[in-house]
Amino acid sequence: MKKLLLLSIAFVFLLSSCGSKTKGELVGVQGKKWYPEKPYGMELIPRGAFIMGKSEEDMAQVLNAPTKTVTVRSFYMDDTEITNSEYRQFVQWVRDSIVRTKLAILADELGMGPEDGGIGEYAFKSADTTRMTTYQKYMLDNYSGMGETGYEGYALNTEEDLVWDTSDYPDEYYTEIMDSLYIPQEESYNGQRIIDVTQLKYKYTWMDIEAAARSRDSRRKEFLRTEELEVYPDTTVWIRDFEYSYNEPMHNDYFWHDAYSDYPVVGVSWTQAKAFCHWRTKFKNDDQKARGRQFVNQFRLPTEAEWEYAARGGIEGGTYPWGGPYVISDTGCFMANFKPQRGDYAADAALYTVEAKSYEPNDFNLYNMAGNVSEWTNSSYFPGSYEYASTMNPNADSGDNARKVIRGGSWKDVAYFLQVSTRDYEYKDSARSYVGFRTVQDYMGEEDSTQ
Repeated sequence: MKKLLLLSIAFVFLLSSCGSKTKGELVGVQGKKWYPEKPYGMELIPRGAFIMGKSEEDMAQVLNAPTKTVTVRSFYMDDTEITNSEYRQFVQWVRDSIVRTKLAILADELGMGPEDGGIGEYAFKSADTTRMTTYQKYMLDNYSGMGETGYEGYALNTEEDLVWDTSDYPDEYYTEIMDSLYIPQEESYNGQRIIDVTQLKYKYTWMDIEAAARSRDSRRKEFLRTEELEVYPDTTVWIRDFEYSYNEPMHNDYFWHDAYSDYPVVGVSWTQAKAFCHWRTKFKNDDQKARGRQFVNQFRLPTEAEWEYAARGGIEGGTYPWGGPYVISDTGCFMANFKPQRGDYAADAALYTVEAKSYEPNDFNLYNMAGNVSEWTNSSYFPGSYEYASTMNPNADSGDNARKVIRGGSWKDVAYFLQVSTRDYEYKDSARSYVGFRTVQDYMGEEDSTQ
């Protein structure tokens, strides 16, 4: 009997060996073929080396950008600054998530489900999370930023459209939830119902890889960071940035009106820009998951070196994204939106910002890398960082430094700040009427130079 058992095992082993696709060779784990997909609205910036820093006289004598040769890896970059329309998509997603969460919680408390109609149509898809893994709970569409609710991990019903017309509210419970989203009636004017934007908060968790890599503590939880912040832009910057100046129309209309949809978003702090990057990554990967595809890597803010490399557009020693050294073309037109001629804001055909796809792009097909709005980078500002930063993908970043580098100059700046090598900064929790941002995404693999 024992011999028969051994013969059976040997026969099975022989069959499995004969049928093996690897033939016993080390061929590696066979996964799916990865095909890079250029993100919508982005351009591939090929890897390369360049001379970073002031390539001509430092007129301001700040001495914070000595020249050095650095190399950066390939990455995708938005061809324009993030627009009001794109940022509104983020804000509306947060708003809708909060509304759906509130509706589902009340429906659960009332014991109502889809069969009951009304608010029951927005009940949680499933209130049973006992069989879900921690990862499955994490991936559920429930990023409301409402703090602890007791319903973490419950699946929201995103298939039922939200009703915004008051005359179409399905029942009194739905009305109760929707009314809680708006400012009190006594605070409204002109007969308008205005959403209380302080309720629009986004909550997310990220891991501080830099700190974890340099620490001897192997417990991952020590390096997890949770952020919760309001996402609506600070529209008051149009008034607060300029004393004794009439800018109320920009405060009232710039962010939400369709007339400005394709203009760069402003009034967004560095921390809000980081939250947008996290949401954009999640939004894309939720779709990837639904399609059964591999996740993409994160969207993020560019490092200071990446920003300057992209702004130069492959032109060595150029003063501006178009080369330079002049800000006026051979046809007599200004090349960017800034403050020319001793303060004649309108001389370049714009008083404030212009549409994100204005003027000619640089040789990487990126628009407004000089002027329009200054742009947040991921790097912290240290005057002497060029002296000690690495020559490979340099990035002087510090969680203790609240000063973050902004680049490119803006509609209210003189030409000096438009130079690709000029450094400036703002504090990460500040918002300005002249600071926006664009995002990047690392290219995975070795890029094809013919792309």
